[in-house]
Amino acid sequence: MRHNFLLCGSLGWCLEIFWTGFHALLAGQFTMIGKTSLLMFPIYGCAAAIAPVYRKISDVPAVFRGCLYAAGIFAAEFSTGSILKHFGICPWDYTGTPFHVKGVIRLDYAPVWFVTGLLFEKILTKSS
Repeated sequence: MRHNFLLCGSLGWCLEIFWTGFHALLAGQFTMIGKTSLLMFPIYGCAAAIAPVYRKISDVPAVFRGCLYAAGIFAAEFSTGSILKHFGICPWDYTGTPFHVKGVIRLDYAPVWFVTGLLFEKILTKSS
């Protein structure tokens, strides 16, 4: 489990840097600087929970697994974001975007979390 936690934390950081760098490019910033926060590592590391969940639901169609993962990611993002926001250290703020909930989740990211959950599922089951 520790190996998967470290793998998910690292992969999450890399994906976030890619995501923010890509958005910088779309905003006309050709340096494509991507960024993340040290606080994100343990949050992304919690995606290691996907492996034991997958073992229990592996025979369920991927569309339902992806929906379950997206819901789990939203729950984790909302709870951790709310706690970090309470202490004034939340590294993200979606307040100025459409479809946000209390500035800590964006409902329009559901497809991203759907695909990300299935991606982590494949990576974690290959590494086990």
